Amino acid sequence: MEQAVAAADTAWMLAAFAAVSIMVAGLALFYGGMVSVKNTLNMAMMVFGALAVVGVLWIVVGYSASFGDSLGGAGLLGDPTEYFGSSKLLDAPTTPGLPPAIFSAFQLLFAAITVALIAGAVADRMKFGSWMIFAGVWALLVYFPVAHWVFAFDSKDGSVHGGWIANKLKAIDFAGGTAVHINAGVAGLALALILGKRKSFPNPPRPHNLPLTMLGAGILFFGWFGFNGGSALSAGNSASVVVLNTIAASCAGMCGWLAVEKAKAGHATSLGAASGLIAALVGITPACGAVTPIGALIVGGLCGAVCCLAVSLKYRFGFDDSLDVVGIHLVGGILGTVLIGFLASGAAPNAVSGLFYGGGVDQLWRQSVAALAVLVYTFVMTMIIAKVMQLFGGIRADEDHEDTGLDLAVHGETAYVLDHSEMPAAKPEPEDAVAAAEAITTQAAVGVE
Repeated sequence: MEQAVAAADTAWMLAAFAAVSIMVAGLALFYGGMVSVKNTLNMAMMVFGALAVVGVLWIVVGYSASFGDSLGGAGLLGDPTEYFGSSKLLDAPTTPGLPPAIFSAFQLLFAAITVALIAGAVADRMKFGSWMIFAGVWALLVYFPVAHWVFAFDSKDGSVHGGWIANKLKAIDFAGGTAVHINAGVAGLALALILGKRKSFPNPPRPHNLPLTMLGAGILFFGWFGFNGGSALSAGNSASVVVLNTIAASCAGMCGWLAVEKAKAGHATSLGAASGLIAALVGITPACGAVTPIGALIVGGLCGAVCCLAVSLKYRFGFDDSLDVVGIHLVGGILGTVLIGFLASGAAPNAVSGLFYGGGVDQLWRQSVAALAVLVYTFVMTMIIAKVMQLFGGIRADEDHEDTGLDLAVHGETAYVLDHSEMPAAKPEPEDAVAAAEAITTQAAVGVE
């Protein structure tokens, strides 16, 4: 019986891994449609580049630093040497259970997507080479430690010590409100401040392809069920409740954003629908195992409405968050994390009660401390990383590259053929080829004479 359950859990995790993997393409499309036509491929390359760099680092040292035995038992960082190179993850479990290899692969995608999210804040103006270096350094110094804080739990027998947020503070973060969304959102803010504003700010170019953005949002929506549901690590009731809460929040988030958008601007837009969907998914990520379906509706609706208002803060405070990473991921991540302290229900899988369910303020202060700790640590570390990189070669793209567009200037490609004159010439028909060859031979003979 135990073997059958373990096989079912493994099958679910393999499916969840596949669902989360497609979120990389979804994010590339979501971001790519929102930038100008001349920076579409660069945006996609930043997303895929983050996957490439972080994936390599994860195999070598990332899993160990995130899930290895905590150094000194302090809960700050896993032992980087314990699983160095990931060779130890090849062994099958000695008792029925989840193979460590699939857990590592699943968490690799979390790390990569977290770094990729930051790219949206610095679209149109960061050197691609600098981005690749930043992605690796940030993963090493920020993501891996924070993932250890939040996701690494003590072993049942006490032989392995995990992170301080998960085990000492006992804050709830089911799938990454702190480690993923607050982490990426505040890093995006810090990096945007160091890079400075685009030349076009506060009148940035309009999104060049909104159907592409909506397609990307739909793919992210699909993958998010693997992201949240897979975090249950088993094919059981917890994953089922998480999936229900995730879809509930998503629907409410779109309604909340569109309602505020209609009241503010008189239009309910496709970009608003996509943004409200993502904002709600961000908010429910930490809370999906802690709230009831009604609680999920509240979390999603509030995130949709509040994030819609928050995206305009960049104009008030003068920072250029290109694709609203701060307004959606930072604000939505904080909301979802803190609302657990109010809306958590003992009937949900996490089995903790918040303020509105008779639990008092105990869980509320734990959630608040977790959010604040990640926010402060990540902001400071990101500022330091960006400042140091700025001293050694700079991180902002050349001005003429910004004008030309990073697709052509950096990658030597364009996303679309916009003019028939740019299309490659058609290959000549066989008869034309023979005639052309004869003409060349004749010209050569004349030249010899």
